[in-house]
Amino acid sequence: MRLTRYFLPVLKETPAEAQIVSHRLMLRAGMIKQSSAGIYSWLPLGYKVLKNIETIVHEEQQRAGHIPLLMPTLQSADLWRESGRYDDYGEEMLRIQDRHGRDMLYGPTNEELVTDIFRSHVSSYKDLPLTLYHIQWKFRDERRPRFGVMRGREFYMKDGYNFDLTKEDALHAYNRHLVSYLRTYERMGLQAIPMRADGGPIGGDYTHEFLVLAETGESEVFYDSAVTDLSFGDREIDYDDVAQCQGVLEEFTTKYARTDETHDEALFNEIPEERRRVARGIEVGQIFYFGTKYSDALGATVQGPDGKPVSVHMGSHGIGVSRLLGAIIEASHDENGIIWPEGVTPFHAGIVNLKQGDAEADAACEDLYAKMSAMGLEPLYDDRNERAGGKFATMDLIGLPWRITVGPRGLKNGVVELTSRKTGESEELAPDAALNKIAAIYGKQ
Repeated sequence: MRLTRYFLPVLKETPAEAQIVSHRLMLRAGMIKQSSAGIYSWLPLGYKVLKNIETIVHEEQQRAGHIPLLMPTLQSADLWRESGRYDDYGEEMLRIQDRHGRDMLYGPTNEELVTDIFRSHVSSYKDLPLTLYHIQWKFRDERRPRFGVMRGREFYMKDGYNFDLTKEDALHAYNRHLVSYLRTYERMGLQAIPMRADGGPIGGDYTHEFLVLAETGESEVFYDSAVTDLSFGDREIDYDDVAQCQGVLEEFTTKYARTDETHDEALFNEIPEERRRVARGIEVGQIFYFGTKYSDALGATVQGPDGKPVSVHMGSHGIGVSRLLGAIIEASHDENGIIWPEGVTPFHAGIVNLKQGDAEADAACEDLYAKMSAMGLEPLYDDRNERAGGKFATMDLIGLPWRITVGPRGLKNGVVELTSRKTGESEELAPDAALNKIAAIYGKQ
């Protein structure tokens, strides 16, 4: 993409309403624009990152054997009355009526709707196990929406639901989700720690939240510092292997890590003092097992092996897709702007032309742009007739992991400058060598 043809409304000043880093930088980088309190338009740069995050979530869910579908944003109140949650959920639920006076709601979650789909089409234990998920917009009418996409009213979320014949099968689904979430977050350059949490309005005795440590986190967290040494890495796992998935769960949840709602001071004090940590965390996902709570309420049964009806065991598993974008920025930025991890970056590299209009510099930039595009990479070419300082400031603000700087002086020596946004380190390379290095980083060679 050429910057002269792109819509990137960057701001020089920080809007007064932005209280935390991610909100400030998303507004300044032209990623979002507030429509009303807690509701945002996603502008092109923000939308690209949002879709990159969504793609990773889809890939890891399907790797784990989970099946995508798409449910509507508006739901019938009748289903929620069946489950008993319509009146219990509280004022966060937006309740509306259609022109015929039928009670509707803008879905804050989808347990009832997906259970209705299941009970309408699945009748035998032979069709289990089954996990369905979707990525859809949700709405919760927060009393005080703040912090940009971190605590908005409208948000983009992956929510998945497992249906299993027994508790043991459902707990394997729980473990399978935990493994897939660890892979998902690490691909985004995040360390998201699974912490024992409270079930809240969804319910469930087994539940873990995944939290990214950040000073601006809304949750107080207590943990053993040894948990931050854990990494899933590039290990392969068989999601059908019960013992293997259980082993990963034990590896990542045995060490103490809890949110303030489930914190146990006595257990915490058993950790060696030098490893006790109290910090803030940003929730980016949560997994639940809640047994037959919804299947009992909504009549979701299957014919068991003995021919008798059995209520299925269920769990609910969510990832805050839009919230992740803010969490990544909170975890990866400096005083100049965002630092995108390579897994989610909106463009793979920026090309900065130091002297637009110079025949040799223009030709070199065009050549790099064409070759990168042919390799399946997406460059952002700053071809504006602007001062070099302004171009560098824009690139630092929007946070592309790599920048290739092209100028007449370097070209006389046959080199361009390749700069890492994360480290700030630069090296002079021949144009093709710089291109090949970037291609290797992204596995495009």
